[in-house]
Amino acid sequence: MQKGLKIAGFYLVAILFIAISLYLVVEKSTYIMYAMPLLLGALMLFVFSFDKVLFLIAFLTPLSINLDDIGFNIGLSLSIPAEPLLFGVLFFFVAKLLYERKFDYKIATHPISLVIYLMFIWILITTITSELPIVSIKYLLSRIWFVIPAYFVCAKLFKNPNNINKFVWFYIAGLIIVIFYTTINHASNGFSGKSAHWVMTPFYNDHTAYGAALAIYMVFAAAYMLLPNLKLSKRIIITICFAIICVAMVLSACRAAWLSIVAVVGVLICVLLKIKFKYILTIAVTLVILFFTFKHQIIDVMERNEQDSSSNFVEHIQSMTNISTDASNLERLNRWSSALRLFEERPFFGWGPGTYQFVYAPYQLSMNKTVITTNFGDGGNAHSEYIGALAEMGIFGSLIVILLVTVSVYKGLTTYKRAKNKESKILALAATLAIISYFTHGVLNNFLDTDKLSIPVWSCLAIITVIDAYHSGKTNYYDPISEDQQVPNQ
Repeated sequence: MQKGLKIAGFYLVAILFIAISLYLVVEKSTYIMYAMPLLLGALMLFVFSFDKVLFLIAFLTPLSINLDDIGFNIGLSLSIPAEPLLFGVLFFFVAKLLYERKFDYKIATHPISLVIYLMFIWILITTITSELPIVSIKYLLSRIWFVIPAYFVCAKLFKNPNNINKFVWFYIAGLIIVIFYTTINHASNGFSGKSAHWVMTPFYNDHTAYGAALAIYMVFAAAYMLLPNLKLSKRIIITICFAIICVAMVLSACRAAWLSIVAVVGVLICVLLKIKFKYILTIAVTLVILFFTFKHQIIDVMERNEQDSSSNFVEHIQSMTNISTDASNLERLNRWSSALRLFEERPFFGWGPGTYQFVYAPYQLSMNKTVITTNFGDGGNAHSEYIGALAEMGIFGSLIVILLVTVSVYKGLTTYKRAKNKESKILALAATLAIISYFTHGVLNNFLDTDKLSIPVWSCLAIITVIDAYHSGKTNYYDPISEDQQVPNQ
Protein backbone atom coordinates (compact mmCIF):
# COMPACT_ATOMS: atom_id res chain seq x y z
CA MET A 1 0.00 0.00 0.00
CA GLN A 2 2.74 2.48 1.01
CA LYS A 3 4.81 1.51 -2.01
CA GLY A 4 1.83 2.17 -4.29
CA LEU A 5 1.24 5.59 -2.72
CA LYS A 6 4.89 6.52 -3.22
CA ILE A 7 4.71 5.50 -6.90
CA ALA A 8 1.45 7.42 -7.36
CA GLY A 9 2.95 10.48 -5.68
CA PHE A 10 5.99 10.33 -7.95
CA TYR A 11 3.85 10.23 -11.09
CA LEU A 12 1.61 13.02 -9.78
CA VAL A 13 4.60 15.32 -9.18
CA ALA A 14 6.04 14.44 -12.61
CA ILE A 15 2.72 15.17 -14.37
CA LEU A 16 2.34 18.49 -12.50
CA PHE A 17 5.89 19.50 -13.42
CA ILE A 18 5.34 18.68 -17.10
CA ALA A 19 1.96 20.46 -17.16
CA ILE A 20 3.29 23.63 -15.52
CA SER A 21 6.37 23.60 -17.77
CA LEU A 22 4.25 23.30 -20.93
CA TYR A 23 1.97 26.11 -19.77
CA LEU A 24 4.88 28.45 -19.03
CA VAL A 25 6.63 27.63 -22.34
CA VAL A 26 3.55 27.77 -24.61
CA GLU A 27 1.54 30.53 -22.94
CA LYS A 28 4.20 32.66 -21.22
CA SER A 29 7.27 31.89 -23.38
CA THR A 30 9.40 31.42 -20.28
CA TYR A 31 11.69 28.49 -19.50
CA ILE A 32 12.22 29.12 -15.79
CA MET A 33 10.69 25.80 -14.74
CA TYR A 34 13.53 23.92 -16.39
CA ALA A 35 15.84 25.38 -13.76
CA MET A 36 13.77 23.78 -11.00
CA PRO A 37 15.52 20.37 -11.07
CA LEU A 38 18.87 22.14 -10.62
CA LEU A 39 17.49 24.24 -7.77
CA LEU A 40 15.95 21.19 -6.09
CA GLY A 41 19.19 19.27 -6.54
CA ALA A 42 21.16 22.10 -4.92
CA LEU A 43 18.65 22.24 -2.05
CA MET A 44 19.03 18.49 -1.45
CA LEU A 45 22.81 18.92 -1.31
CA PHE A 46 22.42 21.67 1.31
CA VAL A 47 20.18 19.46 3.44
CA PHE A 48 21.77 16.02 3.03
CA SER A 49 25.39 16.56 1.94
CA PHE A 50 26.62 19.98 3.03
CA ASP A 51 30.29 19.21 2.39
CA LYS A 52 29.59 18.56 -1.30
CA VAL A 53 28.16 22.07 -1.61
CA LEU A 54 31.53 23.49 -0.54
CA PHE A 55 33.35 21.29 -3.04
CA LEU A 56 30.89 22.41 -5.71
CA ILE A 57 31.58 26.05 -4.83
CA ALA A 58 35.34 25.45 -5.11
CA PHE A 59 34.89 23.90 -8.58
CA LEU A 60 32.40 26.48 -9.85
CA THR A 61 34.13 29.61 -8.55
CA PRO A 62 36.66 29.83 -11.43
CA LEU A 63 33.82 29.06 -13.87
CA SER A 64 31.31 31.56 -12.49
CA ILE A 65 30.30 34.55 -14.59
CA ASN A 66 29.39 38.00 -13.33
CA LEU A 67 25.93 39.10 -14.48
CA ASP A 68 27.23 42.59 -15.30
CA ASP A 69 29.78 41.08 -17.71
CA ILE A 70 27.10 39.38 -19.82
CA GLY A 71 24.73 42.31 -20.00
CA PHE A 72 22.37 41.53 -17.10
CA ASN A 73 22.37 44.76 -15.11
CA ILE A 74 20.13 44.16 -12.08
CA GLY A 75 21.78 46.73 -9.83
CA LEU A 76 23.75 44.04 -8.02
CA SER A 77 27.08 42.65 -9.17
CA LEU A 78 26.52 38.93 -8.71
CA SER A 79 28.74 36.02 -9.77
CA ILE A 80 26.62 33.09 -10.94
CA PRO A 81 26.41 30.35 -9.69
CA ALA A 82 29.08 30.71 -6.97
CA GLU A 83 27.65 33.63 -4.99
CA PRO A 84 24.07 32.28 -4.64
CA LEU A 85 25.61 29.03 -3.38
CA LEU A 86 27.78 30.99 -0.92
CA PHE A 87 24.71 32.84 0.31
CA GLY A 88 22.96 29.47 0.78
CA VAL A 89 25.92 28.19 2.84
CA LEU A 90 25.79 31.36 4.94
CA PHE A 91 22.04 30.93 5.55
CA PHE A 92 22.31 27.27 6.60
CA PHE A 93 25.38 27.96 8.74
CA VAL A 94 23.68 30.80 10.64
CA ALA A 95 20.50 28.72 11.06
CA LYS A 96 22.51 25.80 12.46
CA LEU A 97 24.51 28.13 14.71
CA LEU A 98 21.33 29.65 16.16
CA TYR A 99 19.83 26.18 16.66
CA GLU A 100 22.88 24.52 18.26
CA ARG A 101 24.21 27.70 19.94
CA LYS A 102 27.79 26.51 19.75
CA PHE A 103 30.77 26.54 17.43
CA ASP A 104 34.16 24.88 17.42
CA TYR A 105 36.07 26.55 20.27
CA LYS A 106 39.57 26.13 18.81
CA ILE A 107 38.54 27.67 15.49
CA ALA A 108 36.47 30.44 17.07
CA THR A 109 39.32 31.57 19.36
CA HIS A 110 42.21 31.14 16.93
CA PRO A 111 44.33 34.32 16.46
CA ILE A 112 43.40 34.52 12.77
CA SER A 113 39.70 34.34 13.74
CA LEU A 114 40.21 37.13 16.28
CA VAL A 115 41.69 39.40 13.61
CA ILE A 116 38.72 38.60 11.35
CA TYR A 117 36.31 39.64 14.13
CA LEU A 118 38.25 42.90 14.46
CA MET A 119 38.03 43.40 10.70
CA PHE A 120 34.23 42.98 10.75
CA ILE A 121 33.83 45.33 13.73
CA TRP A 122 35.77 48.07 11.95
CA ILE A 123 33.93 47.52 8.66
CA LEU A 124 30.65 47.89 10.57
CA ILE A 125 31.83 51.10 12.29
CA THR A 126 33.03 52.65 9.03
CA THR A 127 29.80 51.57 7.32
CA ILE A 128 27.89 53.67 9.87
CA THR A 129 30.12 56.69 9.13
CA SER A 130 30.21 56.02 5.37
CA GLU A 131 29.72 58.70 2.71
CA LEU A 132 27.53 56.16 0.85
CA PRO A 133 25.93 53.87 3.48
CA ILE A 134 24.05 51.69 0.96
CA VAL A 135 27.28 50.93 -0.91
CA SER A 136 29.06 50.10 2.35
CA ILE A 137 26.21 47.87 3.55
CA LYS A 138 26.47 45.90 0.28
CA TYR A 139 30.24 45.65 0.82
CA LEU A 140 29.75 44.38 4.40
CA LEU A 141 27.19 41.78 3.30
CA SER A 142 29.38 40.54 0.47
CA ARG A 143 32.37 40.27 2.81
CA ILE A 144 30.20 38.26 5.24
CA TRP A 145 29.06 35.77 2.62
CA PHE A 146 32.63 35.33 1.40
CA VAL A 147 34.37 35.00 4.78
CA ILE A 148 31.90 32.87 6.73
CA PRO A 149 31.59 30.07 4.11
CA ALA A 150 35.22 30.15 2.93
CA TYR A 151 36.81 30.52 6.37
CA PHE A 152 34.54 29.43 9.22
CA VAL A 153 32.52 26.75 7.40
CA CYS A 154 35.55 25.46 5.50
CA ALA A 155 37.50 25.30 8.76
CA LYS A 156 34.91 22.86 10.10
CA LEU A 157 35.12 20.91 6.83
CA PHE A 158 38.93 20.79 6.93
CA LYS A 159 38.97 19.00 10.28
CA ASN A 160 38.83 15.96 8.03
CA PRO A 161 42.24 16.40 6.36
CA ASN A 162 41.15 14.66 3.15
CA ASN A 163 38.71 17.51 2.61
CA ILE A 164 41.57 20.02 2.37
CA ASN A 165 42.96 18.09 -0.59
CA LYS A 166 39.55 17.78 -2.23
CA PHE A 167 38.73 21.48 -1.85
CA VAL A 168 42.07 22.61 -3.29
CA TRP A 169 41.85 20.25 -6.25
CA PHE A 170 38.24 21.07 -7.04
CA TYR A 171 39.28 24.72 -7.47
CA ILE A 172 42.29 23.65 -9.56
CA ALA A 173 40.02 21.48 -11.76
CA GLY A 174 37.75 24.45 -12.46
CA LEU A 175 40.76 26.71 -13.01
CA ILE A 176 42.32 24.32 -15.54
CA ILE A 177 39.09 24.40 -17.58
CA VAL A 178 39.43 28.21 -17.63
CA ILE A 179 43.11 27.84 -18.57
CA PHE A 180 42.23 25.74 -21.62
CA TYR A 181 39.50 28.19 -22.64
CA THR A 182 41.87 31.14 -22.16
CA THR A 183 44.77 29.54 -24.02
CA ILE A 184 42.61 28.58 -27.01
CA ASN A 185 41.15 32.09 -27.09
CA HIS A 186 44.64 33.56 -26.77
CA ALA A 187 45.97 31.37 -29.59
CA SER A 188 43.12 32.45 -31.89
CA ASN A 189 44.36 36.03 -31.34
CA GLY A 190 47.96 35.16 -32.13
CA PHE A 191 49.09 35.27 -28.47
CA SER A 192 49.25 39.05 -28.79
CA GLY A 193 50.15 41.19 -25.79
CA LYS A 194 46.90 43.14 -25.96
CA SER A 195 44.68 40.06 -26.12
CA ALA A 196 46.41 38.65 -23.01
CA HIS A 197 44.49 41.27 -21.00
CA TRP A 198 40.99 40.02 -21.89
CA VAL A 199 41.06 36.45 -23.28
CA MET A 200 40.06 34.99 -19.88
CA THR A 201 36.76 36.88 -19.87
CA PRO A 202 33.97 36.25 -18.91
CA PHE A 203 35.41 33.93 -16.24
CA TYR A 204 37.93 36.46 -14.87
CA ASN A 205 37.42 40.15 -15.52
CA ASP A 206 41.04 40.69 -16.54
CA HIS A 207 44.50 39.15 -16.53
CA THR A 208 45.45 40.50 -13.08
CA ALA A 209 42.75 38.56 -11.20
CA TYR A 210 43.46 35.52 -13.37
CA GLY A 211 47.20 35.80 -12.65
CA ALA A 212 46.60 36.13 -8.90
CA ALA A 213 44.58 32.88 -8.88
CA LEU A 214 47.23 31.11 -10.98
CA ALA A 215 49.98 32.18 -8.56
CA ILE A 216 48.09 30.82 -5.54
CA TYR A 217 47.44 27.43 -7.12
CA MET A 218 50.90 27.19 -8.66
CA VAL A 219 52.13 27.17 -5.06
CA PHE A 220 49.69 24.41 -4.10
CA ALA A 221 50.44 22.27 -7.17
CA ALA A 222 54.17 22.51 -6.41
CA ALA A 223 53.51 21.56 -2.78
CA TYR A 224 51.43 18.52 -3.67
CA MET A 225 54.26 17.17 -5.82
CA LEU A 226 56.30 16.94 -2.61
CA LEU A 227 53.73 15.01 -0.55
CA PRO A 228 54.98 11.60 0.60
CA ASN A 229 53.38 8.25 -0.22
CA LEU A 230 51.73 9.43 -3.45
CA LYS A 231 51.04 6.88 -6.15
CA LEU A 232 53.10 7.41 -9.31
CA SER A 233 49.96 8.04 -11.37
CA LYS A 234 48.83 10.83 -9.01
CA ARG A 235 52.29 12.37 -8.97
CA ILE A 236 52.33 12.45 -12.77
CA ILE A 237 48.87 14.09 -12.90
CA ILE A 238 49.92 16.70 -10.32
CA THR A 239 53.12 17.42 -12.27
CA ILE A 240 51.11 17.89 -15.48
CA CYS A 241 48.72 20.27 -13.68
CA PHE A 242 51.67 22.22 -12.31
CA ALA A 243 53.16 22.54 -15.80
CA ILE A 244 49.80 23.70 -17.23
CA ILE A 245 49.50 26.39 -14.52
CA CYS A 246 53.10 27.53 -15.12
CA VAL A 247 52.46 27.93 -18.86
CA ALA A 248 49.22 29.79 -18.11
CA MET A 249 51.12 32.07 -15.72
CA VAL A 250 53.61 33.05 -18.42
CA LEU A 251 50.84 33.62 -20.99
CA SER A 252 48.81 35.70 -18.52
CA ALA A 253 51.25 38.61 -18.92
CA CYS A 254 50.44 39.59 -15.32
CA ARG A 255 53.52 41.30 -13.95
CA ALA A 256 52.09 41.57 -10.41
CA ALA A 257 51.55 37.79 -10.31
CA TRP A 258 55.13 37.18 -11.42
CA LEU A 259 56.34 39.56 -8.72
CA SER A 260 54.28 37.65 -6.13
CA ILE A 261 56.02 34.40 -7.13
CA VAL A 262 59.39 36.10 -6.64
CA ALA A 263 58.28 37.03 -3.11
CA VAL A 264 57.14 33.44 -2.49
CA VAL A 265 60.52 32.06 -3.61
CA GLY A 266 62.32 34.59 -1.39
CA VAL A 267 60.32 33.58 1.70
CA LEU A 268 60.71 29.89 0.84
CA ILE A 269 64.49 30.29 0.73
CA CYS A 270 64.37 31.99 4.15
CA VAL A 271 62.25 29.11 5.52
CA LEU A 272 64.56 26.43 4.10
CA LEU A 273 67.54 28.27 5.57
CA LYS A 274 65.63 28.27 8.90
CA ILE A 275 65.67 32.05 9.23
CA LYS A 276 63.30 33.05 12.03
CA PHE A 277 60.04 34.87 11.34
CA LYS A 278 61.16 37.99 13.19
CA TYR A 279 64.11 38.32 10.81
CA ILE A 280 61.88 37.85 7.76
CA LEU A 281 59.57 40.55 9.15
CA THR A 282 62.56 42.80 9.84
CA ILE A 283 63.78 42.38 6.25
CA ALA A 284 60.31 43.26 4.90
CA VAL A 285 60.01 46.36 7.12
CA THR A 286 63.57 47.43 6.22
CA LEU A 287 62.81 47.20 2.49
CA VAL A 288 59.71 49.36 2.96
CA ILE A 289 61.69 51.94 4.97
CA LEU A 290 64.50 51.98 2.37
CA PHE A 291 61.95 52.54 -0.40
CA PHE A 292 60.45 55.57 1.32
CA THR A 293 63.90 56.87 2.31
CA PHE A 294 65.22 56.76 -1.27
CA LYS A 295 61.89 57.10 -3.08
CA HIS A 296 62.98 60.18 -5.06
CA GLN A 297 66.09 58.44 -6.39
CA ILE A 298 64.08 55.30 -7.17
CA ILE A 299 61.41 57.33 -8.97
CA ASP A 300 64.10 59.13 -11.00
CA VAL A 301 65.44 55.77 -12.22
CA MET A 302 61.94 54.48 -12.97
CA GLU A 303 61.06 57.63 -14.93
CA ARG A 304 64.01 56.99 -17.24
CA ASN A 305 62.55 53.58 -18.13
CA GLU A 306 60.42 53.93 -21.27
CA GLN A 307 59.88 50.24 -21.95
CA ASP A 308 56.13 49.68 -22.44
CA SER A 309 54.26 46.40 -22.00
CA SER A 310 55.31 43.96 -24.70
CA SER A 311 54.69 40.44 -25.96
CA ASN A 312 58.42 39.92 -25.49
CA PHE A 313 58.87 38.36 -22.03
CA VAL A 314 62.08 40.24 -21.10
CA GLU A 315 60.70 43.59 -22.29
CA HIS A 316 57.45 42.94 -20.41
CA ILE A 317 59.44 42.38 -17.21
CA GLN A 318 61.35 45.62 -17.82
CA SER A 319 58.06 47.51 -18.21
CA MET A 320 57.17 46.80 -14.56
CA THR A 321 59.15 49.86 -13.44
CA ASN A 322 58.17 52.17 -16.31
CA ILE A 323 56.30 55.12 -14.82
CA SER A 324 56.97 57.48 -17.71
CA THR A 325 55.01 55.98 -20.62
CA ASP A 326 53.33 52.74 -19.47
CA ALA A 327 49.61 53.64 -19.17
CA SER A 328 48.81 50.79 -16.76
CA ASN A 329 51.53 51.80 -14.32
CA LEU A 330 50.67 55.49 -14.59
CA GLU A 331 46.98 54.86 -14.01
CA ARG A 332 47.81 52.83 -10.91
CA LEU A 333 49.81 55.79 -9.58
CA ASN A 334 46.85 58.03 -10.36
CA ARG A 335 44.53 55.77 -8.33
CA TRP A 336 46.98 55.63 -5.43
CA SER A 337 47.43 59.40 -5.42
CA SER A 338 43.65 59.86 -5.40
CA ALA A 339 43.35 57.36 -2.54
CA LEU A 340 45.98 59.19 -0.49
CA ARG A 341 44.18 62.49 -1.01
CA LEU A 342 40.94 60.83 0.12
CA PHE A 343 42.80 59.54 3.19
CA GLU A 344 44.20 62.97 4.00
CA GLU A 345 40.67 64.37 4.08
CA ARG A 346 39.22 61.57 6.24
CA PRO A 347 42.16 59.83 7.95
CA PHE A 348 40.33 58.06 10.77
CA PHE A 349 37.08 56.53 9.47
CA GLY A 350 37.70 56.90 5.73
CA TRP A 351 34.96 57.36 3.16
CA GLY A 352 33.29 54.01 3.79
CA PRO A 353 33.89 50.39 2.69
CA GLY A 354 33.47 49.91 -1.06
CA THR A 355 33.05 53.62 -1.80
CA TYR A 356 36.40 54.41 -3.45
CA GLN A 357 35.25 53.93 -7.03
CA PHE A 358 32.30 56.28 -6.44
CA VAL A 359 34.19 59.14 -4.77
CA TYR A 360 37.73 59.27 -6.18
CA ALA A 361 37.00 61.08 -9.48
CA PRO A 362 37.21 64.68 -8.11
CA TYR A 363 40.51 63.83 -6.38
CA GLN A 364 42.35 63.08 -9.63
CA LEU A 365 44.87 65.74 -10.61
CA SER A 366 45.11 66.66 -14.28
CA MET A 367 48.87 66.00 -14.28
CA ASN A 368 48.26 62.41 -13.06
CA LYS A 369 45.60 61.54 -15.62
CA THR A 370 46.41 59.00 -18.35
CA VAL A 371 44.88 57.83 -21.60
CA ILE A 372 42.85 55.25 -19.65
CA THR A 373 41.70 57.61 -16.88
CA THR A 374 37.94 58.12 -16.62
CA ASN A 375 36.71 61.56 -15.56
CA PHE A 376 33.65 59.96 -13.96
CA GLY A 377 35.80 57.68 -11.80
CA ASP A 378 34.00 54.54 -13.01
CA GLY A 379 37.13 52.57 -13.78
CA GLY A 380 37.25 50.42 -10.66
CA ASN A 381 38.99 50.34 -7.30
CA ALA A 382 42.21 51.68 -5.82
CA HIS A 383 44.38 48.80 -7.10
CA SER A 384 45.83 48.04 -3.68
CA GLU A 385 44.49 46.10 -0.69
CA TYR A 386 46.41 48.42 1.63
CA ILE A 387 45.92 51.85 0.02
CA GLY A 388 42.30 51.06 -0.85
CA ALA A 389 41.58 50.21 2.80
CA LEU A 390 43.36 53.42 3.81
CA ALA A 391 40.99 55.54 1.70
CA GLU A 392 37.82 53.60 2.54
CA MET A 393 38.35 52.70 6.21
CA GLY A 394 41.06 55.05 7.40
CA ILE A 395 44.35 54.25 9.10
CA PHE A 396 42.86 51.44 11.23
CA GLY A 397 41.40 49.75 8.16
CA SER A 398 44.80 49.54 6.52
CA LEU A 399 46.48 48.46 9.76
CA ILE A 400 43.95 45.63 10.16
CA VAL A 401 44.86 44.34 6.67
CA ILE A 402 48.55 44.43 7.65
CA LEU A 403 47.74 42.73 10.98
CA LEU A 404 45.80 39.98 9.17
CA VAL A 405 48.75 39.31 6.87
CA THR A 406 51.28 39.37 9.71
CA VAL A 407 49.30 37.07 12.04
CA SER A 408 48.47 34.66 9.19
CA VAL A 409 52.07 34.38 8.00
CA TYR A 410 53.36 34.08 11.58
CA LYS A 411 50.87 31.31 12.46
CA GLY A 412 51.50 29.58 9.15
CA LEU A 413 55.28 29.51 9.59
CA THR A 414 55.14 28.50 13.27
CA THR A 415 52.65 25.74 12.41
CA TYR A 416 55.02 24.53 9.68
CA LYS A 417 57.91 24.55 12.14
CA ARG A 418 56.20 22.57 14.92
CA ALA A 419 54.16 20.13 12.80
CA LYS A 420 54.99 16.49 13.56
CA ASN A 421 53.98 15.04 10.20
CA LYS A 422 55.22 15.89 6.73
CA GLU A 423 51.77 16.45 5.22
CA SER A 424 50.93 19.12 7.80
CA LYS A 425 54.28 20.80 7.22
CA ILE A 426 53.87 20.91 3.44
CA LEU A 427 50.24 22.09 3.40
CA ALA A 428 50.73 24.68 6.16
CA LEU A 429 53.70 26.09 4.27
CA ALA A 430 51.80 25.98 0.96
CA ALA A 431 48.83 27.87 2.42
CA THR A 432 51.20 30.42 3.99
CA LEU A 433 53.12 30.97 0.75
CA ALA A 434 49.81 31.27 -1.12
CA ILE A 435 48.76 34.02 1.32
CA ILE A 436 52.12 35.74 0.80
CA SER A 437 51.60 35.46 -2.95
CA TYR A 438 48.17 37.10 -2.81
CA PHE A 439 49.05 39.91 -0.40
CA THR A 440 52.22 40.71 -2.33
CA HIS A 441 50.02 40.95 -5.41
CA GLY A 442 47.68 42.97 -3.18
CA VAL A 443 50.19 45.84 -3.11
CA LEU A 444 49.29 46.44 -6.77
CA ASN A 445 45.70 45.14 -7.00
CA ASN A 446 42.77 44.24 -4.77
CA PHE A 447 40.33 41.41 -5.39
CA LEU A 448 38.93 40.44 -1.98
CA ASP A 449 35.61 41.93 -3.04
CA THR A 450 35.26 39.13 -5.64
CA ASP A 451 34.52 35.42 -5.25
CA LYS A 452 37.40 34.51 -7.58
CA LEU A 453 40.06 35.42 -5.02
CA SER A 454 38.07 35.55 -1.78
CA ILE A 455 37.44 31.80 -1.86
CA PRO A 456 41.15 30.90 -2.30
CA VAL A 457 42.42 33.47 0.22
CA TRP A 458 39.96 32.82 3.07
CA SER A 459 40.14 29.04 2.55
CA CYS A 460 43.95 29.26 2.78
CA LEU A 461 43.53 30.99 6.15
CA ALA A 462 41.13 28.20 7.17
CA ILE A 463 43.78 25.61 6.22
CA ILE A 464 46.39 27.33 8.42
CA THR A 465 43.91 27.61 11.31
CA VAL A 466 42.81 23.97 11.22
CA ILE A 467 46.28 22.51 10.75
CA ASP A 468 47.50 24.67 13.65
CA ALA A 469 44.57 23.69 15.90
CA TYR A 470 44.11 20.02 15.02
CA HIS A 471 46.56 18.39 12.62
CA SER A 472 50.05 19.67 13.38
CA GLY A 473 50.38 17.70 16.62
CA LYS A 474 49.47 14.36 15.06
CA THR A 475 52.11 11.95 13.83
CA ASN A 476 49.62 10.67 11.23
CA TYR A 477 48.07 13.55 9.34
CA TYR A 478 45.18 11.49 8.00
CA ASP A 479 43.77 10.55 11.42
CA PRO A 480 40.22 11.95 11.56
CA ILE A 481 39.14 14.34 14.33
CA SER A 482 36.69 12.74 16.73
CA GLU A 483 34.21 14.69 18.88
CA ASP A 484 36.03 13.78 22.11
CA GLN A 485 39.16 15.55 20.82
CA GLN A 486 37.28 18.86 20.77
CA VAL A 487 36.73 21.22 23.68
CA PRO A 488 33.50 20.29 25.53
CA ASN A 489 30.54 22.70 25.35
CA GLN A 490 32.22 24.64 22.55
